[in-house]
Amino acid sequence: MNDLRVKLITYGCQMNEYDTHLVASELASIGAAFVDTVEEANFVLVNTCAVRGKPVEKVKSLLGQLRKEKERRKEPFLIGMMGCLASLEEGQAIARKFGVDVLLGAGAIHKIAEALAQTGAFWDVGFYREIDEVVPPPPRGTLSAFVTLIRGCDHRCTYCVVPRTRGPEVSRHPDLILREVEQLLEAGIVEVTLLGQNVNSYGKDDPAYPDFADLIRRVAALGVRRLRFVTSHPMNFSDRIVEAIAETPAVGQYVHLPVQAGSDRVLRRMAREYRRDYYLERVARLREALPDLVLSTDIIVGFPGETEEDFQQTLDLYDEVGFDAAYMFIYSARPGTPSYERFEDLPREVKVERLQRLIEKQKEWSLRRNQAWVGREVEVLVRGPAKEAHWVEGHDQSNHPVLLPASEAPVAGLYRATVEQATPHLLFGKVAERLLAAPEPLEAAS
Repeated sequence: MNDLRVKLITYGCQMNEYDTHLVASELASIGAAFVDTVEEANFVLVNTCAVRGKPVEKVKSLLGQLRKEKERRKEPFLIGMMGCLASLEEGQAIARKFGVDVLLGAGAIHKIAEALAQTGAFWDVGFYREIDEVVPPPPRGTLSAFVTLIRGCDHRCTYCVVPRTRGPEVSRHPDLILREVEQLLEAGIVEVTLLGQNVNSYGKDDPAYPDFADLIRRVAALGVRRLRFVTSHPMNFSDRIVEAIAETPAVGQYVHLPVQAGSDRVLRRMAREYRRDYYLERVARLREALPDLVLSTDIIVGFPGETEEDFQQTLDLYDEVGFDAAYMFIYSARPGTPSYERFEDLPREVKVERLQRLIEKQKEWSLRRNQAWVGREVEVLVRGPAKEAHWVEGHDQSNHPVLLPASEAPVAGLYRATVEQATPHLLFGKVAERLLAAPEPLEAAS
């Protein structure tokens, strides 16, 4: 298509955001222009998520609107769909229903240029190693960036579609990762987040590669000021990784370690491989090595068969660990997963009521943990204006969301600030010093 005007829409996780950037780079290389609205575009590409039912419903609603737009147009108008949902039969049925022209599974997104060079529909849901050989150029208008280390997952949690949507674990060559990080640093990026469905497993599929602990050290040695990583699996979070974090100042002391449930019976039904005591042992090891550990987690509420006693064990675990933050979800039955096939879902009202109780627990602990930071100095990476008037937003080295007065931080960048107030979800600070200004204006917070 000549005069290609593209609107990119992304749902889901940070891996999807990275993949969207990768595809945008491929599109730019063939001369595509990027527009802000569907009305300006002649190709709308939707990067999809399939982990829970809600983002799937959002995609179906959007595709319905795009089909109407396509019917209204007198000029050519293409609808594209990529990512995790595109990899599933469920997503492909949705694509057929709404007349999707270009469909690329999560393992075939590097074929976007080939797809647009074809006449007629182009669908490819295969998994290709070539995707990990692409080194996208640094993003513009930001001081932070993502770098994918490993795709896929070899764990088989009964609620999860990721092994089907992204395939088995495949690590990227370390030379490609280090080259990408070097380019980011040359472009002025100060914070790099290493991505994977299970970053802890990096290198297990190729004995010639370093393990994740060694990779942390190699990336940090390039001069990264702030280094983060997601997501981790407790079964693969070794002492070597703990030691690498403790010995690498750029990483800081923030760890996201999903637990999912506090009941051994529920963990067994989830096929999570570890049990409560093992998870607590990992937390104890982290706290021993990292005295200022900030720990967040994921918890699924209302997994099939979860009793009130099981749920109480999750609440008790929350108190025993004292998480700084948690991402909490009602169990969402996903077609094609073992839990969908084998287990009977709980009534929604039971799941909602339990989630509300867990949220209250989370607020109590988050407030307690955040208040401990009042009076301390932190380094804040400011992105842009906050939703709250007269404030800008950012996050510190420990991943706390931090708001600073806009008058004290007029441009995006790095600031040293003193925390003056805390809520369950935010820290409020006063600027002590600007450490680094962004090389160009950053995008305003949406």
